[in-house]
Formats: sequence, C-alpha cells, structure tokens
Amino acid sequence: MAGTYTDQSGGWRGKVALGALLFSIFAVLWFVAAALGTKFGFWSWQFGLITMMVGLGRIVVFGSLGLAIIGLVVGLIKSPRKRPVMLSIGALLISLLLFGRLAGLGAGAQSVPPIHDIQTDWSDPVVFSNALMTARGTAANPVRYGEEAIYEPTPEDDRDDRFEGLLISAIQETAECESDDPDVCEEADPPTPYRPIRPLILTASTDEVYAAAERLARKRGWTIVNTDEAAGLIEATETSAWFGFKDDIGIRIRAEGEGTRVDMRSISRVGRSDLGANARRISGFLYDLDGQRY
Repeated sequence: MAGTYTDQSGGWRGKVALGALLFSIFAVLWFVAAALGTKFGFWSWQFGLITMMVGLGRIVVFGSLGLAIIGLVVGLIKSPRKRPVMLSIGALLISLLLFGRLAGLGAGAQSVPPIHDIQTDWSDPVVFSNALMTARGTAANPVRYGEEAIYEPTPEDDRDDRFEGLLISAIQETAECESDDPDVCEEADPPTPYRPIRPLILTASTDEVYAAAERLARKRGWTIVNTDEAAGLIEATETSAWFGFKDDIGIRIRAEGEGTRVDMRSISRVGRSDLGANARRISGFLYDLDGQRY
C-alpha cells in the first residue's frame, strides 16, 4: 500500500510561525540598535536607553512573545505540523531570553540606590585633576565634595523620596554589606547590594603599589587619563562595550604608617543610577590589587 504524504510545512500556519521568528530576530536587532546607536552618537543616551530599550523595548518584547505563543498554538492544534512548531519554539526561546534580560535590568535598577558616585572615603574624597574634569566635559554629572554631595531627587523616580536630603555617603553606606561573603549580603534584611567599599591597606611600599595599580588598570582595558606618581594619583576612564557609557576612576595611593593605603573613586558621566557598576568596579579592583605579588 502506498504511503500517505503529509505536508509538514504547515501552509499558512508555517507563515505565522516564520513571521514570529522573524519578529523575534527583529527584537534582538532592536536592542542592538538601541545600544550601538547610542555608542556611536546617532542619538542621545536617554533615547537609546530609556525610550528604545526600556519604553518601546517592552512593547517589542511582549509583541514578540505574543506572536511566538500564537505561532506555537496554531502549529499544535488540529493536525500538528513540525515546521510551525519548531519555528515557534525558536521564536519563543529568543523572546524569553530578551524578556529575561529586560526583567533583569529592571530588577537590577530596583535593587541598588539610584546613585552614580561611589568611593572608599567620603570624609577625605579623591579629588579629580583638571585633566580628568576636562575629559568629563560640562554636560557630565557634577563631581561633588563634602557637604555638597547631597542627593538631589527627581520626579521621575519614586525611589528618590527615600533619599531626599541625604548625603550620598550615607546612601552608599546603607547599601554596603558588612561581609565579603555574597551569600551573607543577599540574606541581609534589608538586602545590601554592595560589597564593602573601604580603603585597602597593604604592607608593600607606595612605589610597588602604584606600579601594580597602574598595571592592573591597563590590564582591565581602562583608558589612562592622568598619572602622577609623586601625588600617588592614577586617573582612568572605562567605556562600556554596548552603549559606550563612560565612568571615570580615581585611584589615590598614600603611605600610611609602615604600609600603603589605597583609596578609590568611581563616578558615571551620565545617568542617575549606575546599576551598581561603580561599586562592583571598586570592590573588584581592590580585591585584585590585594592579591598582587609585591
């Protein structure tokens, strides 16, 4: 008996599934365009991050998810077809990945205080040189010292009400964990998203520490803006890979007793919140510096 041929392409259902897959690929390209368009100056960071990625990005992701689910349902009901089902699963996986990234971005923003200036010692802050201040430009976030470093609220973010009138140093302190163990920090109540941000004290000489710090900064791919070994100052800028956001870094190295003290400051040029990047940068750098051989 001759076999019966069954068309697995799915006809119109295959076209729906293919449309869902193509839209999910478009969604990926949308987010890539939001980031790279910002990096290369085609539009402002506010448009790329806030409008394209967060605002319109939600619509794009949910639309992609909806189309993928529709394609999967119509591919499964009434004589399921292999091709529509496989295409729809692919679209669904891509859409879920994008949804996870977007949800993670929102959760990350909510888990840290909306500040962008972090340092190891606010009572004796790292002072940036004229060279770095010139590199930052006049449109960058202001660099504040002492009593001027007060949090300024904005009506766009409800979280600002919690911090209105507080010193940035106090806000930073409330977000710091007492332990270096991330599990302890996650279980704290309330949660403390920052690892301890405190000066690093080493027994090595200032010359040895300065050389190690400069070497480590270059190894991380930071752009060195200024070095002043006599003043114990290293200044650098780190640029994010996707959006091209720039954060400026100051490392201050001084003798303390028979050893060396390292202070560090990291501040974003744009944006109210740094999503915890500056705190991670400082704690990570000082941890690695502590592990160097002297």
